[in-house]
Amino acid sequence: MDLLDKMVTYVRVIEAGSFSSAAKQLRISPGAVSRQIATLEGELGLPLVLRSTRRMTITAEGRRYYECACASCATSTTRRASDAVTRWTACCR
Repeated sequence: MDLLDKMVTYVRVIEAGSFSSAAKQLRISPGAVSRQIATLEGELGLPLVLRSTRRMTITAEGRRYYECACASCATSTTRRASDAVTRWTACCR
């Protein structure tokens, strides 16, 4: 799975408000959504969301990434993930 796919999943999680709601919309398991977000956080080296058993809270870095990810996803869902990361690095760090 490339980074752009994980960005789309992240945007869906934030907009849906939970991993399980995003999973239903994406038609994948909540565990798969969680793994994608964890992988994305590892690749970025940043915590995007704080998880507990009952809630999810977006971090400050997660909010900035969300804004950049929305712009990247809206511009072109076919853009390569490396281009999206370059834009995010430039606008959010």
